[in-house]
Amino acid sequence: MAQISETRQTDTLPLPVAIANKSVAATELRPWGAFTVLEEGRGYKIKRIEVKPGHRLSLQMHHHRSEHWIVVSGTAKVICGDQEVLLSNNESTYVPQCTSHRLENPGVIPLVLIEVQNGEYLGEDDIIRYQDDYARTED
Repeated sequence: MAQISETRQTDTLPLPVAIANKSVAATELRPWGAFTVLEEGRGYKIKRIEVKPGHRLSLQMHHHRSEHWIVVSGTAKVICGDQEVLLSNNESTYVPQCTSHRLENPGVIPLVLIEVQNGEYLGEDDIIRYQDDYARTED
């Protein structure tokens, strides 16, 4: 016996113009893993960051933005100022503007996290690197 399915039109709200006109950025590869910009608007940017097991990002600082990190999967070793903490699934931390910080994956599976940046300027060139495993520090 054939099934008859009824389709109903549901009312949906249109996306705001700022979102509807933007496409998702391509994933950018880095020596430590990759990141994808999921959304960007005035004063904020949301990224999905994946860090390979045993790798870490630069010890760095940003003049113009703060960051919130939420762990989706894996384990994150976070250095923020003089504090060091291990985070796992569904745990988060805040990195204030002008604070040295580093993100590391000490585990054996990829670390996936969501990063929410807030600030007046969110460009990738707002990174002061103090130490880097991949020789990307300014001399």
